[in-house]
Amino acid sequence: MRTRIGCRHARILGATLPLLLFVAPAVHPQDADAQDASPPATTDSAQQPSTEPSGPGSPIEYPPPRKSLAARTLEDAAAYYTAPLHWTGRDWEYFGGALAVIAAAHHYDTQARNHFDSGSRLPFGPKESGALSDALPGAALFLGTWGYASLIGSHAGESEAWNMLESGGLSFVTAYTLKYIVRREGPADTTNPNQWFKSGGTSFPSEHTTAAFAVGTVLAESGNPEFRWVRRVIGYGVGFGTAYLRMKHNAHWLSDTVAGAALGAATAHFVLDRSAQREEQEGMEMSVVPVQGGMMLAFSTEFPN
Repeated sequence: MRTRIGCRHARILGATLPLLLFVAPAVHPQDADAQDASPPATTDSAQQPSTEPSGPGSPIEYPPPRKSLAARTLEDAAAYYTAPLHWTGRDWEYFGGALAVIAAAHHYDTQARNHFDSGSRLPFGPKESGALSDALPGAALFLGTWGYASLIGSHAGESEAWNMLESGGLSFVTAYTLKYIVRREGPADTTNPNQWFKSGGTSFPSEHTTAAFAVGTVLAESGNPEFRWVRRVIGYGVGFGTAYLRMKHNAHWLSDTVAGAALGAATAHFVLDRSAQREEQEGMEMSVVPVQGGMMLAFSTEFPN
């Protein structure tokens, strides 16, 4: 976890300290006026000691506890599936660009299929394969990240592993939903890449590529910036490698893998942005609380382990 203190927080702190200097002394003149207005005590009556001890001040009210992991995941899922309702013009431009790239890949679907199936004697090429083995690179990436973070006790690493799991899960559900809406026949079922909305078609998009890019993008864009190029080579390499295997095993068209890559990468960036916002909100809290004789500035933060 990273704790960032920006200029905005510094301005708030600078504006709050002068307020404390004026609020605290302002309490004492009021106490003095109250003492002057009270009648003098009589000489024949003994002064009774106060039975109420002076209070140490109001207790500090710390920020509310963090939400559970399940609650945060449900919030992320709700925000993810309603995100298009809040997209800006730039977001729609990215979406349009992704559609354009998928359309360009669709133009080369037949050429890519012929490249991988040129040596097959079957009319539709070799039978689809690799459903389990092609998922292993992405799974190994997640398990390796989670296992190493648990071994060294790194909270940042565990958070990164959870982002992998969350982005992979969200994108995987979306990919399967699109599969049963679009119902495109795969290259092992037909030589025509335009067989859309057919009964039994489950080719578009590639769920293996989607999950691999979701997990790989989290690895590529997280962690120490000094090793960013290493992370990107590994993370995006797993994504592209999975896409290659799915086409080699005659499971998907080229455009299926491009769509899966776009979906997985976009989902990963969404999860990373949500995680960064949550860390900034929960990692540092500043509040002004009343105490006896004035006000107190309470500050809490969390440092990475």
